[in-house]
Amino acid sequence: MIRVLLVDDDALVRAGLRMMLASAADIEVVAEAADGGEVEALADRHAPDLVLMDIRMPTVDGLDATRRLRARPDAPEVVVLTTFTTDGYVLRALQAGAAGFLLKHTHPDRIIDAVRRAAAGEPVMSPEALRHLIGTVTTGSPGSSAPAQAPAPAPAATPAPGQDAEARHLLGLLGDRELEVAVAIGQGKTNAQISAELYMSVPTVKSHVSHILAKCGLNNRVQIALLVYRSGRV
Repeated sequence: MIRVLLVDDDALVRAGLRMMLASAADIEVVAEAADGGEVEALADRHAPDLVLMDIRMPTVDGLDATRRLRARPDAPEVVVLTTFTTDGYVLRALQAGAAGFLLKHTHPDRIIDAVRRAAAGEPVMSPEALRHLIGTVTTGSPGSSAPAQAPAPAPAATPAPGQDAEARHLLGLLGDRELEVAVAIGQGKTNAQISAELYMSVPTVKSHVSHILAKCGLNNRVQIALLVYRSGRV
């Protein structure tokens, strides 16, 4: 059973999500919160596997609540569910530790599927949010949701921007096999696919993922993928 905590300041939205998730036999809503400031106490009390988190809330917003929650030991996964993709929300949510980003108008079946996948450790993203993320990381403009025109290849000697240099430094901390796994995650591959392509067992892949997270100071696969993307390896 997947235990879910709903966090949204709109009671009608929470009621709709509760009814939607109740249609899935393997999902149980164990608690609700109207503000991000309530999340940690409710997580302690109810031990959810996953939190569906709104962004805009009156006291503590979903980005801060996600950051605080994901910094804790044995934190539940977080999927941000909102009406907004502007102002860099997608990238900021993923950097805060969210396992995914969905828009509230996403079809109920896809939200249920996303809950299952995120609870299993897989990243989830609505197509609109993914387009916005691509626009943000390729243009550097948080407000851009359209993919930028592909730039001409830069000369090899061109210095990387500070953020890319940091990403390269972090990836440089990894061993050869860990780096191969990280790049595969950046390409969107699952553990099973990585296992088959790199000729290692799934438990070994999971072990490498754990080492990557620890060495790079990250807390989920989405952040590994972002790091690899920033480094220019994907």
